Amino acid sequence: MLASKKNGTIYTGVTSSLLKRIWEHKNNLVEGFTKKYSVHTLVWYEVHETMQSAIQREKAIKNWKRDWKIREIEMTNPQWTDLYPALLG
Repeated sequence: MLASKKNGTIYTGVTSSLLKRIWEHKNNLVEGFTKKYSVHTLVWYEVHETMQSAIQREKAIKNWKRDWKIREIEMTNPQWTDLYPALLG
């Protein structure tokens, strides 16, 4: 999940290359929702064995209420810290 800020706009997506996709979002190379609302902070993610399971999970999360998404983020990232730099090493 990406967020614009703590308790801000939240975006849920799926990708086969997390580092590449987040870089694209951060550099406004992805037209649409994340660019329009400045949603560039990686606040939560999951790794899946297959793209099929990742897509199924994404669809489920998109049906979650906002409160559920916030709860999920804050269980592992209570400060809504950008997780992208840590993934870079």
